[in-house]
Parts: sequence; C-alpha cells; structure tokens
Amino acid sequence: MEAAIWLIAGLLAGMGSMWLVSRPVVRLTRKYRDDCESLEAELEKRREEGEGHRNRIAELTADNRVLSEKLRTREEETENVRRQFRLEFENLANRILEEKSRRFTEINKENIAGILKPLGENLESFRKKVDETYDRESKERFSLGKEVERLVQLNQRLSQEASNLTNALKGNSKVQGDWGEMILENILERSGLSKGREYFVQETLRDGNVALRSEEGRRMIPDVIIRYPDNRQVIVDSKVSLTAYVRYSAEDDPQLCSRYAAEHLESVKKHIEELRGKNYQQYVASLDFVMMFVPNEPAYLLALQTEPDLWAYAYDRGVLLISPTNLIASLRLIADLWKREYQNRNALDIARRGAQLYDKFAGFVENMNRIGENLRRTNEAYGEAMGQLRDGKGNLIGQVDKLRALGVKAKKTLSVQPDAPAEADEGDGEPETEERQAINH
Repeated sequence: MEAAIWLIAGLLAGMGSMWLVSRPVVRLTRKYRDDCESLEAELEKRREEGEGHRNRIAELTADNRVLSEKLRTREEETENVRRQFRLEFENLANRILEEKSRRFTEINKENIAGILKPLGENLESFRKKVDETYDRESKERFSLGKEVERLVQLNQRLSQEASNLTNALKGNSKVQGDWGEMILENILERSGLSKGREYFVQETLRDGNVALRSEEGRRMIPDVIIRYPDNRQVIVDSKVSLTAYVRYSAEDDPQLCSRYAAEHLESVKKHIEELRGKNYQQYVASLDFVMMFVPNEPAYLLALQTEPDLWAYAYDRGVLLISPTNLIASLRLIADLWKREYQNRNALDIARRGAQLYDKFAGFVENMNRIGENLRRTNEAYGEAMGQLRDGKGNLIGQVDKLRALGVKAKKTLSVQPDAPAEADEGDGEPETEERQAINH
C-alpha cells in the first residue's frame, strides 16, 4: 500500500516536473508559430509584389518592343531620306561641276589654241629645217666624190696650164715662187673655205702682239695658215723646183735625164730641209707636220719616181709632201669639217632656243593654271554672293520685293540673271541653298 502511495507520489512529482519543464517549450513553440505566420504573411506580400513587378516588366518589354520597332522604322526612313538627299546633292554637284568645267575647258581651249598654234608652226618649221639640213648634208656627202672628180679634172687642167707656163718660169726663182703661191691661193679660193676665216694668206706669226722671228732674225710669214674646227692649224708653204725639171723635160738623153732628175730630187730635199729648219710647229697650235705644196703635178711625180721613199723621208722631218690633187682633196675634207661644225653650232643654237621656248611655254601653262584656280575661287565667291542675294529664306531680293509690295515706289524692277544650275533647280527653296552652300564650302 505504501508502495502504491510512493508510486503515485512519484508519478505526481514527475508530472509536475514535466509541466515545469514543458511550460517554456510551449511558450517558445507558440512564439515560433506566431513568427511563422508573420513570415508567411510577409512572403505572400512579397509574392504579390513580385507578381506585380513581373507584370510591369512584361508591359515595359512590350512597350520597348514597340518603341524599338518605331525606332528602326524611323532610322530606315531617315537613311532613305539621307540617301535621297545624297543622290540629289551629288547630281546637283555633278551638274554644277560639269557646267563650270565645260565653260572653263572651252575658255582654256580657245586661249591655249591661240598659243599652241604659233608654237606648233615654229616646231614644224624647226623640224623641216632640221630635215632639210640633214638631207642637204647627205646629198653633199654623196656628191663629194663627184666634186673631187671635178676638182681632179680642174687640177689636170691647172697642171697642163702650169706645164705651159714652165717655159716662162725657167731660171727665175722669184717668179717661180710667186707663181706657186698664185696656184696655191687659186686652189684655196675654189676649195669652199673662206679667206680670213678658215685660212689666212701671208700672215705673220705672232705671240700676242709681238711678231715671231726665226733664228736668222727674219719675220716668220708662212704662205698659208689653214684653221681646223678644233682651233688647230696647219701651215702650207709653196715650194717650186722647176729649173732641173724643165731641163729633164727637154732632154732626150737618158743619162742627162737621170742627172737632171737627181738634181730635181736634190732641190726638193733642199726645200724639205728648209721647212724643217723653220720649226713652224713650235710657234703655233698646229698639227705635227707642215704641208710642202709642189704646184706642178709632173714635177711632184718625178721626184717620187726618182726616190720612192721621198714621202717618208719628208714625213720623218715633219713635212708632208702634197701635190695639187692631194691638196684639193684635203681642202675639200677640211671644208666638209667646217660645214659640219657650222651645222652643229646651228643645231646647238636651235636646241638652246627650243629649250628657252619650252621654259617660256611651261611658265605660261603654270600661269594659266593659276588663273584657272583664281577663276574657280571667284566663281565660288560669286555663287555664295548670288545665293545670299536671291536664294533661301530672307534673301535680299525677297526683302526688297516686299518693300515694293508695301508701297515703295520705284521706276525700275530687279532683274537677276540666274546661272545654269539655279535655273535647273528653281523652286526647290531652302534645300537648294543648303546644298549650294555645301558645294561652295
């Protein structure tokens, strides 16, 4: 019984302890339940707000899509308008440029044609002159052989005349020398050379203003000095040896002919040594030899027949033996050299004048380009001024016409001549002015 009491007491005590322990737990549980209910209410509120935001986002997305479509459409329209304006601007600019270029080209053609025509005529005349010069030179070159042949015939006639004069020249050395100089000068006059320019007769050699003299004190006066185009000179001295030759020609005895031929050869060698002793080469800018002219062709040939090495003998001593035939050929060659020299000088002068003419023409073209640039700028300034005068809103002509409409009395009316582009685009209004200003800019 007592045990049952203790058991009941224990149960009551346990239940009391449990009640004491579970009371805070119940209180916490109730608090947690209240918090959960509050959080659920807050979560529901947030869920409702989120749903509202989603709806707003959907509305804004739809509005944005509509606005984007409108923007794309507006951009396409703007691009089309811009493209249209660009095409119209390019067409207008091309028309203006073509018109101005055409006008400027026509003016330049007229001006340049007036200048190039005389230039072309001068160049054509220059070309013809050059062609004629070279054609004449070619013909003269081909006819040189015939000319030499004619001169050979002349020389033969002169030699015959000289043979006829031989009898008149016998035994008189002074007369023989004068005759030889006369033959020499006669050949020179017919050679094509000019006396006092290409050759000089009986001219005293000088060193500056001082006359040159030989070792014997005699003035050095060669018979002829011939100038070459390169400023070199050749001296020609006439030497006549006819006394022994005349005896040889009149003799039939072979022994006497041999003796007279030897005497003639000795006379020629004597003249060679005399020319060698004068040393003309030391005093003038000459060639390395002096020409010894033998005016009688048969006498020249007799000396060479008597001693075949006579020509080499003379050449080793700086003397060149020459007969009338050889002299004529040499003089013709010298005359041809001078002719070529004068032609070259003329060609150089023509080339120099052509270069000067080209420089003048180049300067003229440069000035014409500068004038064209100034005309272009003037035309642009004119376009801008006329734009301010008659085009666009508030232009001067419109303002003045309004004054007249308001009652201003005037005796004259305004008349402005439009240019080609203005007439073509008349009535376009303000866009035309903006495009024109863009072009001028």
